[in-house]
Amino acid sequence: MSPLQPANFSSFIIHPSPFPTPMPSSRKPFRINVGFIIYEEVGNNYDFPFEFDKIVLGDDLELRNFDGIVNVGKTPQGLVVQADFSAETTLGCVRCLSDFDHELDWSFTELYAFDKRSETESALILPEDAHIDLGELLREYALLEVPISPICKPNCKGLCTECGQNLNEKDCGHREDLSDSPFAKLKDLLK
Repeated sequence: MSPLQPANFSSFIIHPSPFPTPMPSSRKPFRINVGFIIYEEVGNNYDFPFEFDKIVLGDDLELRNFDGIVNVGKTPQGLVVQADFSAETTLGCVRCLSDFDHELDWSFTELYAFDKRSETESALILPEDAHIDLGELLREYALLEVPISPICKPNCKGLCTECGQNLNEKDCGHREDLSDSPFAKLKDLLK
């Protein structure tokens, strides 16, 4: 009899249970086992809730107070994934360069086809292991909700062009001279 060796867990994989709650791993928290839904009747669907205090989606998106639900339903063509999410992120104001919290709310619907012969808009095919990873889709749809030119508040005064002072915090006393500007004549149109 050989002495007991420690177990090698490097190839050990925890699979999500076939219940409507995913077992997120730290590497792929949005990977869902949908294998049990494949054998359900057409029309059956299941909810998968997600909730994180903080989650990082790629190098460019960090979300806080992440909350969402994914509904997966069986159709004759494949599995329809309907997702609704909300979270907060920190953005930099393009006027005053201050960081501020911004609420994101987004949703998406995608079809994972059973085979390559089924035509889908996004060309998503259900993987052979019946685990779908929504991480990249979720990141892409969340980034679409981030404003191109984020502004901390509608009446943000921005920075002084002379000294760089944040005019939301205090007035530096400098006034912008528009007399040499090619747009100076437009000011008369506002009167």
